[in-house]
Amino acid sequence: MKNTQLRPEPTIPLNERLDPNDPKTDKILAAHEVACANEEQGYLDPYTRLFVMTAQFHINRGYCCERGCRHCPFARE
Repeated sequence: MKNTQLRPEPTIPLNERLDPNDPKTDKILAAHEVACANEEQGYLDPYTRLFVMTAQFHINRGYCCERGCRHCPFARE
C-alpha cells in the first residue's frame, strides 16, 4: 500500500534529501518556489541540470513512490 500521509511541512525537503547548511540549497529552493508559483511539475536543478519534481507535483499525484524524491511531501512509514 502506498503512503498518502503528508508531513507537517510538506513543501520543506527533509534534511537528508537537501542539506539546509549546503550553500547551494538556497538557489535550489528558489528554483522550486518559482516552479510551484508557476504551477509547473518540476524544475531543472541549477547545479546538476536534472529535472526535479516539485512537492506540489507529488501532492497532486497523491502517494509516495518510495524513490527518495527531494521534495517528497509524504511522511515516512
